[in-house]
Amino acid sequence: MGSKLPAGYLKWILAIALTAIVSSVSTWAVVTYVGPSPGPAPAPTEYTKAAWIYVGPIGDYGWTHAHNLGRLYVDSYFPWLTTHYVESVSEGDCPSVIDSLVAKGYTIIFTTSFGFMDATLEAAKEYPDIMFFHCSGYKRWDNMGTYFAEFYQLYYLNGLMAGALTKTGKAGYVAAYPIPEVIRHINAFAIGFAEVAEQRYARGELPNPPEVHVVWIHEWYDPVAARQAAETLIGMGCDVLAFTEDSPTVIEVCQEYHDRGQPVYSFAHYSPMYQYGPDVVVSGQLVHWEVIYQDIITKIALGIYTPHNLRNVDYWWMLHEGAVELGCDYGMPINPKFEAPLKSVWVIDKVSGQ
Repeated sequence: MGSKLPAGYLKWILAIALTAIVSSVSTWAVVTYVGPSPGPAPAPTEYTKAAWIYVGPIGDYGWTHAHNLGRLYVDSYFPWLTTHYVESVSEGDCPSVIDSLVAKGYTIIFTTSFGFMDATLEAAKEYPDIMFFHCSGYKRWDNMGTYFAEFYQLYYLNGLMAGALTKTGKAGYVAAYPIPEVIRHINAFAIGFAEVAEQRYARGELPNPPEVHVVWIHEWYDPVAARQAAETLIGMGCDVLAFTEDSPTVIEVCQEYHDRGQPVYSFAHYSPMYQYGPDVVVSGQLVHWEVIYQDIITKIALGIYTPHNLRNVDYWWMLHEGAVELGCDYGMPINPKFEAPLKSVWVIDKVSGQ
């Protein structure tokens, strides 16, 4: 195939290139959840109890599962820290859950859903001595910071791989809610997908220009809706799927189609999902919330964070900080099954023209 390309083309070995990217940051990434030696000395007595409020069940094997692994990590890392969680909390119930946690003596509270933002802000104003940290939002207060482990880099890389593997030129995305986080990830995936698929179409390798189709399910955790959305996208001709839904359902659907002789590929989301689709999971985006939680608790213990100086605390941690990892499983940036197909794809570097 390479000998037929015009001069100036660069053979991009996607699998090797992406592996190199991951290798370059692996020195920062945390790849296990086993706590090392104990953390800093205890925080002041009033800040030794931390609670997490989850939007889904800890068994979702997606967003909430990953957050709970982070909680378990800091619970082990700081022997003086008492942790607690409340799962499957609706937006409407968030205020009363916060009130209950404060009444029980929890003085560090993490609210882990975009929809909890306003309730967290109102609680921060009501309880000025409690330290609040809201995940994925943008509103802050003197005693309320924000944090996020950002995936757009990884969605772009996964999009490149999807563009290399598609046979139809159509990719699908099962999306939760149309909030900035999800839209940002769809865009990153679509940009990567189009970057490769457009060139393959121009060479006659694909039947049509690249298309990315999105189905909104308006739920964070709904395996039934995720299955229906995935099957709808496959019915539209999409043969690579990405998703924002807190279960491995989309990957399970893809594996089922593969087993029936219709390959459809996908990518792990938040947690390792290789086991749910070893024939279809190409790579994915994995999170290490423990990296952020450890940093926050450490700075509280050292007195760096107080209930009076969190208004400008906004974590936006990515590959460099070790808060995210490319892969379908820890230490597996690309499923070995797909290395050869990815190595066979040629594209032009738009910057150098090579």
